[in-house]
Amino acid sequence: MIEKIIAILAGWIISVISSMGYSGIVLLMAIESACIPLPSEIIMPFSGYLVFKGEMTLLGIALAGAIGCVVGSIPAYYLGMYGGRPLVEKYGKWVLISHRDLNWADRAFEKHGDIIIFIGRLLPAVRTFIAFPAGVARMAMGKFIVYTFVGSFIWCYLLGYAGFVMGEHWESLKVYFHEFHYVIAGAALIFVVWYLRRHFKHSH
Repeated sequence: MIEKIIAILAGWIISVISSMGYSGIVLLMAIESACIPLPSEIIMPFSGYLVFKGEMTLLGIALAGAIGCVVGSIPAYYLGMYGGRPLVEKYGKWVLISHRDLNWADRAFEKHGDIIIFIGRLLPAVRTFIAFPAGVARMAMGKFIVYTFVGSFIWCYLLGYAGFVMGEHWESLKVYFHEFHYVIAGAALIFVVWYLRRHFKHSH
């Protein structure tokens, strides 16, 4: 079932980029960065394949992808600031998020927001949703945009380059990224266990 959905998405992504060019990359990466799980692992390698064919440039697709990420991240950021934060403050306790945790997140983004956003933009799955918690924590918008662009540019360039190197076999990259998602899921599970231990430790 999941493979069928991915196949349908891949077909749509290919048609959008093929018909719209660079603006299609901007559109698709904007959607991917707006908390909508559209796989950049398909968007950028296919774009790299078009570089291989001589229809685009590597710098052009990386810039288009990074610009799209910034465009899509801004509404997700404000959604976190004006929509997510009040919900967390009012109902957070029901999902084990206390005001202490919220204050901790605020301090973390204030002190290390640049690193959090930069690294987050280089991680599959995490990159799609990282703008929302940045908004909840009210990270400085200027820093948020700069590090979103820089991290996204590197991510888009590397994926595009991989697609360029693989050429007509660019789709085989999906297998490797699918396996890497398991690594991210494992790291997320470790974080959840650490968070729960920390939460209950401070609640007693």
